Amino acid sequence: MAEKAVPTRLASWFGTQIDRFIGWPRLPKMAGIAVLYTLRRALQSDNLFDCGRGALDAPQHDPDVADHRAARTIDGTYNNLDDPLMGSVGSRFGRNAPLDQTFPEPPDRLMEPNPRSVSRRLLTRDAFVPATTLNALAAAWIQFEVHDWFSHGTTDSQPWDVPLESDDPWPQEQMRIRRTPPDPSADASGPPTYVSQDTHWWDGSQLYGSNRVFADALRTGQGGRLRLDRLGLPPEDVEKIASQSETAANFWVGLAILHSLFMREHNTICDHLATAHPDMSDQQLYDTARLVNTAVMAKIHTVDWTPAIIGHPTTVYAMHANWFGLFGERVAEFLRRGTRNALICGIPGSPTNLHDVPYSLTEEFVAVYRMHPLIPDDFVFRSATDDSVIAEHTLPGLAMQHVRTRFSEMSIEDLAYSFGRANPGALTLHNYPRHLQILERPDGSVLDLASIDVLRVRERGVPRYNDFRRMLRLRPASDFNDITDNPVWARELAAVYGDVERVDLMVGLYAEPKPKGFGFSDTAFRIFVLMATRRLEADRFFTTDFRPEVYTPEGFAWVRSNSMRTVLLRHCPSLAPALDGVMNPFAPWRPVWTSNRSAR
Repeated sequence: MAEKAVPTRLASWFGTQIDRFIGWPRLPKMAGIAVLYTLRRALQSDNLFDCGRGALDAPQHDPDVADHRAARTIDGTYNNLDDPLMGSVGSRFGRNAPLDQTFPEPPDRLMEPNPRSVSRRLLTRDAFVPATTLNALAAAWIQFEVHDWFSHGTTDSQPWDVPLESDDPWPQEQMRIRRTPPDPSADASGPPTYVSQDTHWWDGSQLYGSNRVFADALRTGQGGRLRLDRLGLPPEDVEKIASQSETAANFWVGLAILHSLFMREHNTICDHLATAHPDMSDQQLYDTARLVNTAVMAKIHTVDWTPAIIGHPTTVYAMHANWFGLFGERVAEFLRRGTRNALICGIPGSPTNLHDVPYSLTEEFVAVYRMHPLIPDDFVFRSATDDSVIAEHTLPGLAMQHVRTRFSEMSIEDLAYSFGRANPGALTLHNYPRHLQILERPDGSVLDLASIDVLRVRERGVPRYNDFRRMLRLRPASDFNDITDNPVWARELAAVYGDVERVDLMVGLYAEPKPKGFGFSDTAFRIFVLMATRRLEADRFFTTDFRPEVYTPEGFAWVRSNSMRTVLLRHCPSLAPALDGVMNPFAPWRPVWTSNRSAR
């Protein structure tokens, strides 16, 4: 944890007091920006904790370090050249809570209240509550990105047995939930630690893979390109390799749209680079296109997706400042000749900053990204030509085993248009997808993801709601009415938990009133303030090596000139009428019949 200078401590204290007694959302925009900046500095100083490294927690050192200076590695090694294993596959998750607060509760307390009861009584979707400022691509996008960032895996050893109430319609006699695998070289004296099966870096590993077998199978071996079949999907032999991972079982049409789109984008980037640099090898084209494509995805998440889901004027400005600097892209380009300050010019191209703590994603960051209510249960598919209904499916009909059928029935333009026209669910209580509470997996197992979400946060020692707020220097709830402004929900919380200190983190986050324009809670936002910045500023390919010499001048220009809108229209140009006049591609799109009528 970094030591703060006296002026920084004073500024952080002052900003915290203003936030506590007024609230940053109620301030004028630039005053709110100043308060958020001081809050971020406080979080960077007080809420980054390294869990160390065990002897078995990462791959061996690679002697070919020179080959990794200008390319991302499959396993995430050598992003940091001074600590080559930092952030690699098999590295421990860090923490945002002090380590002495991350011991899980004893097993009997850990199961209280029953996760299945929480699922049934507080999370079950009685009627779909839409997030009307977003489209369903936003729901698919965050799952697409989460599959890049982290995966714990599960183990069959000693599963959790969740008791069932007498009236529970669960189709099996008992509910068993697999545990999170323990750290293979855990420290006996400290709290449990867990390792990631993916890299911790923002590196596009959901597309490119985190192991050599998958990564090589996906490549054509010519021109740096990736293999796509006639449907625009990875060939079936590649899918069979991918299906061996647990994450692959979560694949569905929403993810397939984005995988197809950004695999096409990779290949287009390769062709663009090859035209400018005919001497580049297959490997060089692949590596450089991956750098460029990943940076485009990070930019989209920062300046498109995040402002869509936290649409408060202050946070929209803040997210653009993270990428472009406080004064915008044009001014930053001029000022960059004399400074690389991240606040002035944006994080891309600024010096790498670890805040004196080795980089990793954190268990608390994983916990606040549990956003399954975004996913609808029912989908209407429409023609991108005239908005007519061409199909209707429930969520199971879009699952992994049906993706190829849906792609053979509908074009990617129709699929993307349908997601752009639909709303996702709101992140609230009583809005968890019904089909995810009784999810049948391809292997025949049945899961209640809501129960799993609740239990996972407890199992990994993430503090419950009130302690989580204390950890972030926020005022804890003194009673259930302090958590929510919905009196019915307050009574339901009291009936399930009894004691306000027992409220689960995820439940509290869903119950909270949200700031203006926000799709998720202000409590969760505090972790995003810290970690969304950290993912960029710790990564040399977004900082010191975000430059034309590494990306090539053409690749560097590609990142600067592209966005979600340009990617969509490059590969699906017929979507232009639906996006016409839509400020953010993750906001609801226009019906094409409206667009066509306006054009006349």
